[in-house]
Amino acid sequence: MITVVGTGTGAPVDARVAAGAELVVGGRRHLDAVRLPEGAERIVLGPLAPALDAIGRYVAEERPVVVLASGDPGFFGIVRALAERFGPERLDVRPGVPSVAAAFARAGLTWDDAVVVSAHGRDPRTAVNLCRAHPKVAVLTGPGAGPAELGAALRGDARVLVVASALGSAEERVERVTPAEAAGRDWGAAVSVVLCLDEARVLGPVRTVAGGAGRPVGWALDEAEFDHRDSMITKFEVRALALARLGPRPGELVWDVGAGSGSVAVECARLGAAVTAVEKTPDGVERVRANAAAHGVDVRVVHGSAPDVLAGLDEDPDAVFVGGGGRGLPAVVTACARRARRTVVVAMAALDRVPAARAALTDAGFSCDGVLLQSSRLAPLPGDVTRLAATNPVFLLWGVRLPAREEGAGG
Repeated sequence: MITVVGTGTGAPVDARVAAGAELVVGGRRHLDAVRLPEGAERIVLGPLAPALDAIGRYVAEERPVVVLASGDPGFFGIVRALAERFGPERLDVRPGVPSVAAAFARAGLTWDDAVVVSAHGRDPRTAVNLCRAHPKVAVLTGPGAGPAELGAALRGDARVLVVASALGSAEERVERVTPAEAAGRDWGAAVSVVLCLDEARVLGPVRTVAGGAGRPVGWALDEAEFDHRDSMITKFEVRALALARLGPRPGELVWDVGAGSGSVAVECARLGAAVTAVEKTPDGVERVRANAAAHGVDVRVVHGSAPDVLAGLDEDPDAVFVGGGGRGLPAVVTACARRARRTVVVAMAALDRVPAARAALTDAGFSCDGVLLQSSRLAPLPGDVTRLAATNPVFLLWGVRLPAREEGAGG
């Protein structure tokens, strides 16, 4: 049997927890905090594979093993690796208080509506995008993805960072800082977790299901759900297919270039993605902001004309929607395709723009497909009868980045 014990953020570990163990595995500070049985082998956790091999030898001989871990070892912890290697039936898990729960407790906040993301040994852009898109996020930090890096990425965002260090110890420290303040400090290695909060929305409604905001009840919303100018808005039929091809999801970044009313940007944000909307007109910028606020989502709005303004956007998007058109459309699509990690979707009303936009996608290494969307909506007529009212046709192209060919691969 492998006994897995969570330590560090709650009550002190029972001195008897390691009694009878012939092998005790854990971080140095965990091992130092527990009295080990005389004669027991001690392994300080570093690379996981050698420790698992050692545990395997003891398990094969049915000799007792104790593994010490931080907080709840079943929450982004070592329980996953142990269960995959030895089977859950061999584990006796005794969780402590998770660092996330302790941090929210110190901040005086509930966390049933929080998004929790691990940046430990993972690409930090997922954590950054979640912090931008959601009002209450807990980030489990790691080397290269601590408070300073999060703060640098979130400069200019209306967020407060609560940095909890050495939770449960005599050196425990909990500090509230702006992203800019976090970016300018060396936080050391004691950080347990960082809470990223939008204080205007941090006290959300009562929840039935834990976790971040769930999928919206509806999408491809009616145009009446948005403030727009002279029907200059992506129609819901077009928006439905565009969203399907964009595939916005939590942890990703979407650009809406030529945002207009921001209907696509808002819908992507409602589906959990971080969104940057680019709009060249001052009244359009205000309209996007107003629509985002009306739907309770965060959209970063950049005032400027594409493609030039795109060079100032630091982070590459996962997906891009390009609306509108004009003679500069091929250059805009090309600039977006150079930066997009996954998908570019282009909506056009003019037939003349289609070949150049398609060429811009294929030349950038994207597979390209598309469709002409024509729809007719039910419209009432006098006498309690109905007619079909045609909407303007729209071409929708979408490009998907092709996987890079392996070096030396023949054809």
